[in-house]
Amino acid sequence: MGGSGLRKLILACALVAPALHGVAAEGQSASAAQPGKTLAQRIGHTDPAKFRHSEAVHDGAGSMEFGQIFGADALSSNLLFVHRGVIAPKSGIGEHFHNNCEEMFVILDGEAQFTIDGRTALLKGPAAVPDRMGHAHGIYNASDKPVQWVNINVGLTKSYDAFNLGDPRTGVALDPIPQFISARFDPALLRPVAAMDGGTGTALYRRALEPSVFATPWSYVDHLRIPAGASVGARAIPGMSEVYLVLSGDGEAVIGGETAAVHAGDVIPVEVGQSRSIRTTGAGPLDLMVIGVAKDLASKATYMAAMAARPRAAR
Repeated sequence: MGGSGLRKLILACALVAPALHGVAAEGQSASAAQPGKTLAQRIGHTDPAKFRHSEAVHDGAGSMEFGQIFGADALSSNLLFVHRGVIAPKSGIGEHFHNNCEEMFVILDGEAQFTIDGRTALLKGPAAVPDRMGHAHGIYNASDKPVQWVNINVGLTKSYDAFNLGDPRTGVALDPIPQFISARFDPALLRPVAAMDGGTGTALYRRALEPSVFATPWSYVDHLRIPAGASVGARAIPGMSEVYLVLSGDGEAVIGGETAAVHAGDVIPVEVGQSRSIRTTGAGPLDLMVIGVAKDLASKATYMAAMAARPRAAR
């Protein structure tokens, strides 16, 4: 391996090492995974001042600024990390494989060229593209404006892997219709749910990505909007942990009996077996992306069977 290749390998290891720090054993409660921390302390916050500058990420073009919101110690399930950052103009993440984990790139604004298995298409944000285990992905911001970016990773275990292809995916042909799975977080796609989980008012909800999309214990991606003055009630899903990314708005979350304020850019962990309820406290709606990660593949299968048995209108 030449000096340039060694430097890139060291950079790749540096990017993922923080996400694997403090691994928790499966089945631990949130307090056991993060001893002595209150809910307010376990909630992650987006702080651009703490982002680090990285170039040629996975052999990609240009540079980006990003930081870790959650690492592998956030939950006992196999969530490996949640990253938040900014992809600079004419920059991106080179195409690379994951063979033991799955990743999803999300853009919150602007537009970006997403690649899955060598096929590339332009998507406008807010949008997400999952990369299934054993497939390759990348992203490139061809525009003249920075793009707000989120990355979520879930594994078969608490181990991260990547294999770079050395392809920045610049100047490639674009498919007019994406030849891969994607999701848009468009409020117009949401449907009303009155008194959701016993809450107040009418929430707006949509399952953006189903369990069958993912091969790991990753179980779903939801879009949830809680209007001003409304709430969703307490509920826990057996064998399931969740992560709530606050896309916009202000609110209050009650997780496992603890209460904390939440704001745009926050990331809320819900441990396996914990209940959650959320209400809006601001003048506008509270907009959330919800990531469900089962305790294991057996728990995911049980969840899928329970969902299949429900009436279609209730799913």
